[in-house]
Amino acid sequence: NANSRISHFQKLLLMASFSMSSITALMLFLLTVFSYIGLSPVSSFEFQVGGTQTQGWVVPQANDSKIYNDWASETRFRVGDTVRFKYEKDSVMEVNETDYKRCNSSHPNFFSNTGNTVFRLDYPGPFYFISGVSGHCKKGQRLIVKVMSAESEQSAPSEGDKSSGARVAVNFLAWSSLCIVLSLLCFIIYGA
Repeated sequence: NANSRISHFQKLLLMASFSMSSITALMLFLLTVFSYIGLSPVSSFEFQVGGTQTQGWVVPQANDSKIYNDWASETRFRVGDTVRFKYEKDSVMEVNETDYKRCNSSHPNFFSNTGNTVFRLDYPGPFYFISGVSGHCKKGQRLIVKVMSAESEQSAPSEGDKSSGARVAVNFLAWSSLCIVLSLLCFIIYGA
């Protein structure tokens, strides 16, 4: 039957065009998702206070009272990142600049003595941390973390920036994954 063959053929064409539009929509959706992942900054990183240079949040040795601020100055912090303080029989306080300079622990903005404190850096600008144990701050157990604003994130990374390489690697991974997925979809749709 010629009419039934034509209608069958038309049905196949209709199904094929529906499949192509579905695949095209899927490709556009994936492109949008991967573009968002690849172009947006990585949501956050967690930094161990002191990095590998210290035994955690402890009173520094007498000749190394700037170890925490030296570490922080080599690290690029962004809004949403967290800093983890690990310590025993101590505490951590987030204070204002004046209390930081005076090692005054009487009016902290934040206090924790759990031994494993995670603090979220939720706005750009400086955060001032001190130990809450009497005498520890004056011996150098204090830290200034400078969180970058959105404008400064656009600038080139500093030579000492330990986190920008990881952020670039994640963006590269997202774009590589997108290319692989799109290549596979094209191969499936159009064949070899």
